[in-house]
Amino acid sequence: MKLFDTLLVSLGVVFIIIGIYEVMAAGLARAYGPLMMALLLIFWFTYRKISKA
Repeated sequence: MKLFDTLLVSLGVVFIIIGIYEVMAAGLARAYGPLMMALLLIFWFTYRKISKA
């Protein structure tokens, strides 16, 4: 796994944690942005992984 792939996964995990905190603190509507960003980063990582094979 290259550095960029590691960064994608790490940022995805960070945004998931931020999203979970926002859900608990302010509700799902406020956490939508971080959760979708996490989903986008994880999908991007998966796409890169599949396209290399």
